[in-house]
Amino acid sequence: MMWEYVRLEDDTQVSYSEVREDNTVKVVVERPRDWGFDTAECILPAFNWVSHEGFSEANLKELDDFVRNNAPPILRFAYEGGRVYA
Repeated sequence: MMWEYVRLEDDTQVSYSEVREDNTVKVVVERPRDWGFDTAECILPAFNWVSHEGFSEANLKELDDFVRNNAPPILRFAYEGGRVYA
């Protein structure tokens, strides 16, 4: 299961998974474009970007900074079962 963490001004959506069997959490970033989405996936807590399509290297650097800065609450929410606090 995936939960939305945040939707940015340009409609980029950041979502996270429940804690998986290997104690990791998958973070998925999707940005709408014509006929689909740009996507990127990062595995926490290792910050391992396992796939990306449509994002430039500069975009990926920004995404990496964003995920690193937001990892503590993302991991907390994942361990708490995806609770929504808004």
